[in-house]
Amino acid sequence: MRGALLVAGTTSDAGKSVVVAGFCRMLARRGVRVAPFKAQNMSNNSVVTLDGGEIGRAQALQARACGLEPSVRFNPVLLKPGSDRRSQLVVRGQAIGTVGARDYFRHRRDLREVVAAELASLRAEFDVVICEGAGSPAEINLRATDLANMGLARAARLPVVVVGDIDRGGVLAHLFGTLAVLEPEDQQLISGFVVNKFRGDVELLKPGLDRLTELTGRPTLGVLPYAEELWIDAEDSLSTLADAPVGRPRPPLGSEWLTVAAVRLPRISNSTDIEALACEPGVAVRWVSEASRLADADLVVLPGSKATVSDLEWLRRNGIGDALRARAAAGRPVLGICGGYQMLGKRIVDTVESGAGPVEGLGLLDLDIEFAEAKVLRQVDGHAIARAEGGAASIPVRGYEIHHGRVTRNGDPAWLRLAGEPEGSVRGAVWGTHLHGLLESDDFRRAWLTEIAAAAGRTGFLAAADTSVDRIRTAQLDLLADLIEDHLDLAAVEKLLAEGAPAGLPTVRSALT
Repeated sequence: MRGALLVAGTTSDAGKSVVVAGFCRMLARRGVRVAPFKAQNMSNNSVVTLDGGEIGRAQALQARACGLEPSVRFNPVLLKPGSDRRSQLVVRGQAIGTVGARDYFRHRRDLREVVAAELASLRAEFDVVICEGAGSPAEINLRATDLANMGLARAARLPVVVVGDIDRGGVLAHLFGTLAVLEPEDQQLISGFVVNKFRGDVELLKPGLDRLTELTGRPTLGVLPYAEELWIDAEDSLSTLADAPVGRPRPPLGSEWLTVAAVRLPRISNSTDIEALACEPGVAVRWVSEASRLADADLVVLPGSKATVSDLEWLRRNGIGDALRARAAAGRPVLGICGGYQMLGKRIVDTVESGAGPVEGLGLLDLDIEFAEAKVLRQVDGHAIARAEGGAASIPVRGYEIHHGRVTRNGDPAWLRLAGEPEGSVRGAVWGTHLHGLLESDDFRRAWLTEIAAAAGRTGFLAAADTSVDRIRTAQLDLLADLIEDHLDLAAVEKLLAEGAPAGLPTVRSALT
């Protein structure tokens, strides 16, 4: 089997990432040499690769599904939004500046060459490449600069499968409309549809799907059922809505739950850091955006941010900053990760990200931060440093760092030792670190949660001895592959990979075509 195809979506968060991961896992289980590819991603959830760059977290998960290490080849262009108008531009894993929509238009030729070269290289090396679109190909206002949807499909002659989320309603109109607004040349590559997150009897949907085929000349290749247990590694910001639970909380092993409030910052980054907590039985994690939601939480997590100074000001305006200070004064647990860690300090000097210069932090940690142009990008191993007998001492940890901010002064004890150097801070019941992925270290997470439970007075909470985030993530990938195998027309998919888009597909007429 050889070939490539593009999985596009009617909207953001329609299911492109998970369908690609499912395809990759299904093919890899069959012995096919397969690789993922997303020409351009817009996300603040990223990971550091072995080749020293950063890519979208979804592509790292897709690489895992293929049995591969993450590589900048799988996501050569990454946009990390720092505001509604400007984003950091990351090319082949390295930040090269910030751009707005008009600036990005000027970059399109060079970026198109980068994307074409990386895709050609992957297609030469692997049997199959499964590409993921970005947003929706129906964003025709962006067609001229499109690198990841029909622009990529046209350039590489890729057959395109469009995924729609029926859980949001209107999926048949979404699928039809996505096709209808495209230029005739783009339409020729749209080869079929996939319905995602269906609940109920598929026979009730069948008349609508038959009519969709009559109207478009394209088949629906499958209807994926809603899978309640599928949740880990949500990439899109729509998956981190305030007051939404994270994961599927399992009953506690002891007599008490441990509750976690994760602050849903406006420019949140690496939101997936808290998913490891949600894997634990008896730990209930919820996104929050109001100060009142912090009151009953045993632990508050302040995650990363792509706009640290701006999000710090947001914390102050809505009262969360004062609530965090009150928690710290009362000895109630708080954790800051990366940008959240920086906000907990006394002073931030930022002439890089916001240009704000010196800014006062929340003062929960005795910490000064200064931003530098060069970004720290590294995978790193280390261990926790003991604070007291019985604490999380010398337990191995690993993770990755992605940050412009450097610690210029730290008056608190270090929390970790990474590559031989002290890292992070601890003051009372306040912890902070730049290390993403820290909580995925199972032994460390268990020991630290025991500390948190003690500090919160939850003596009835028991940490599980056998929770493995790695195993849970693998099980999620296998579930995706099972859904693909059980509910999609794989023979039709294999034909698209081998032969490309069918010849002579009809053009759907609309006011725009």
